[in-house]
Amino acid sequence: MADDAAASKLIQGRTGPWEIVLGLEIHAQVASKSKLFSGAAVGFGAGPNEQVSLVDAAMPGMLPVINRYCVEQAVRAGLGLKAQINLVSKFDRKNYFYPDLPQGYQISQFKEPIVGEGQVLVERDDGSSFTVGIERLHLEQDAGKSIHDIDPNATYVDLNRAGTALMEIVSRPDMRCSEEAAAYVKKVRSILRYIGACDGDMEKGNLRADVNVSVRRPGAELGTRCEIKNVNSYRYIQQAIEYEARRQIEILEDGGKIDQETRLFDPGKLETRSMRSKEDAHDYRYFPDPDLLPLELEAAWVEQIRLSLPELPDDKKARLQSQYGLSVYDAGVLVIEGARADFFEKAAKGRDAKLVSNWTTNALLGRLAEGGLDIENSPIPPEDIAGLVELIETDVISSKIAKQVFDLMWAGEGTPKAVVEKHGLVQVTDTGALESVIDALLAANPDKAAAVKEKPQALGWFVGQVMKETQGKANPAAVNDILRARLS
Repeated sequence: MADDAAASKLIQGRTGPWEIVLGLEIHAQVASKSKLFSGAAVGFGAGPNEQVSLVDAAMPGMLPVINRYCVEQAVRAGLGLKAQINLVSKFDRKNYFYPDLPQGYQISQFKEPIVGEGQVLVERDDGSSFTVGIERLHLEQDAGKSIHDIDPNATYVDLNRAGTALMEIVSRPDMRCSEEAAAYVKKVRSILRYIGACDGDMEKGNLRADVNVSVRRPGAELGTRCEIKNVNSYRYIQQAIEYEARRQIEILEDGGKIDQETRLFDPGKLETRSMRSKEDAHDYRYFPDPDLLPLELEAAWVEQIRLSLPELPDDKKARLQSQYGLSVYDAGVLVIEGARADFFEKAAKGRDAKLVSNWTTNALLGRLAEGGLDIENSPIPPEDIAGLVELIETDVISSKIAKQVFDLMWAGEGTPKAVVEKHGLVQVTDTGALESVIDALLAANPDKAAAVKEKPQALGWFVGQVMKETQGKANPAAVNDILRARLS
């Protein structure tokens, strides 16, 4: 099985199979109201350069002061990733020139990061799982933003983002296809959102990934990698990987060699293009930041943070399976977002958990996705999903009628009970009324009635006709029982 799975990930080139090797650097913005080394505000939507302190603008004599809250969130993230927390870490200056980097260097961590090695268990769509090693998580400040589309002859610089706290999560090259890379980012995002360290808003750039792609013959040494910068959606991550892998394979099969470089993904053309030659660490001339002392953490403080962590996705998934009897798939869908699982558990109190799961994951999540809504903004509260399931369980409505009731609930017509009463959707369970309909159908269709004795599955035709006559309100179980008694 393992060999078959590995073979399925190979790409066939003109000269034989190739294997993709992937490692990711996820940049997650810390969910902090102020920046990493200054008290300037952090927020989306402010006017240009409205959230910039003298420290962020690198004015002479300004000294950085570490934000304790950002350190705490990095520790929480490290614990969520099952990684080693380093009680002593250091900040370094990463030197490079960019117009939107006012200091001429970025304060980051190089040899001694705050978080060391860890691992993440990632689920594939087919229910199988794989482990991705975490090499490190370090804190660093973000750069500003260069704006090129205001003036054709000038570039404008907005420093609102300069100094914003980022966690860079560096993985091992443990992924072998674009689907695995996307699944890994989803899992890391889920963990960060559970613990509150990052809101994971990819549209705003609060979580983005640099994707390192290389190809090799199966079992061969690692190839030369290219880094695709700042990819901010799961779909783009997959598209960028698939294009870049093919590009490298074609070059190698034509006898060329891969240049180590940084590239950008163009989602309009669905291709990557060269941005700059890839620098190694020595090109940045890292050295310890003389303005910042080593960061020393107390073991008791780290343990206090560990004890304050919420139930994480893997633990919650296992509990939903054992406590509610959910399948691996259903539990996995629910724990992707903590709010989903919370919604489900509120709705499942005292109800059939499987039915609640079905209505939550299929009907509700599907309708929310169509409307571009998340479950926190659902127009249908968990109490109404519970109410809908209760009506099904007590035979007040059938599963078919429940779909109609759900549509009316979504349209804002009220609770399930109110909808059923308003539209007269109560299920017909009166055996006398059902017998009258069935007897009339049998009398009008003697040939079909006789055929049921030879072909029992033909009973379904009569069930369908009864449902049609009663506008879908007949109790299917009662209809089947009466028909079998009549035709036996």
